[in-house]
Amino acid sequence: MRFRVERDVLAEAVTWTARSLPTRPPVPVLAGLVLDADAGGTLALAGFDYEVSGRVEVAADVEEAGRVLVSGRLLADIARSLPSRPVEVVSEGSKVTLTCGASRFQLLTMPVEEYPALPVMPDSSGVVAGDVLTQAVGQVVVAASRDETLPILTGVRMEIEGDRLTLLATDRYRLAMRELPWTPASPGASTTALVRARTLSEVARSLGSGGGEVVVALSDGSGSSGTAMIGFEAGGRRTTSLLVDGEYPKVRSLFPAESAVRAVVSREELVDAVRRVSLVAERNTPVRLSFSEGQVVLEAGAGDDAQASEALPATLDGEPLEIAFNPAFLLDGLGALPTPHVRLSFTQPTKPAVLTGQPEAEGDDDPGYRYLLMPVRMAG
Repeated sequence: MRFRVERDVLAEAVTWTARSLPTRPPVPVLAGLVLDADAGGTLALAGFDYEVSGRVEVAADVEEAGRVLVSGRLLADIARSLPSRPVEVVSEGSKVTLTCGASRFQLLTMPVEEYPALPVMPDSSGVVAGDVLTQAVGQVVVAASRDETLPILTGVRMEIEGDRLTLLATDRYRLAMRELPWTPASPGASTTALVRARTLSEVARSLGSGGGEVVVALSDGSGSSGTAMIGFEAGGRRTTSLLVDGEYPKVRSLFPAESAVRAVVSREELVDAVRRVSLVAERNTPVRLSFSEGQVVLEAGAGDDAQASEALPATLDGEPLEIAFNPAFLLDGLGALPTPHVRLSFTQPTKPAVLTGQPEAEGDDDPGYRYLLMPVRMAG
């Protein structure tokens, strides 16, 4: 195998493909990346850990086609450190030589014949705008659980109904839901999938940031592969992931049909105030919010502990209300909103509140993204 490729092209491709390599691979070859140089002028790089696969194709000047397997993390470190010059890669026997300007590296190859075959990408289920997907996933994954003892809650539920794609995530203390438009491959499409939040977040950042469209491909396991998986493809990059197995809780019903009390506050001012007031809040200590006509008062700390309070302008529709939240969870929800104002909708102080974005201080909110947050019971 012999090819030449631009240093930046190689470094970006290797870094992207190596991002999900296992730190403790069950078999040594899974720590490797496959380099496949095609006589047609294409270099493909691939990695796979039996759960997530990644494959990227880039243009290269291929003099001699071939296929090798080398240490993925070592190759990524080397590619990033090379000078900004074309890179020549040559394989001879059990070694691969990288030459870039005056720099020269030799890597040992691994037995490529022992590397598992990459999963076949399922048929396309539809396409979605990359920037929209990136924003939507970022808004939802904040609510996904990080507790691996409950693997179902570490996932994001994707619901497809026609031209509407809905993402849901919960860790039992909060629930985030985002609805977004997309173009289905078949008009009457209706399906669901549970994708690991960590994988979905990585995919959205790396594939959606280009601004183009992202192909989403779902397989429920009834086809020839017999495996339930999801695939994403954009800009010459393709990744697949096994779906999380299990029944996701029916969380949509947690959103109240009506709200007796609604308050609107400047989102940025509320974020800053929560951060300041929560400085005196000990671990797991809530921040209290007291809503009355024209203002909301934030308080933290009590008794002999350090205390803080701050008042902000707010509009209130309904009876005055006092409620308490975990400050970190509240900040996650506020940070996921893209609007200048936030609407907080309540039924009663002991029931979950719903945060939605509002473009103007007066007017309608945007229900496309909703963040439901459980209150913390206040002492007394």
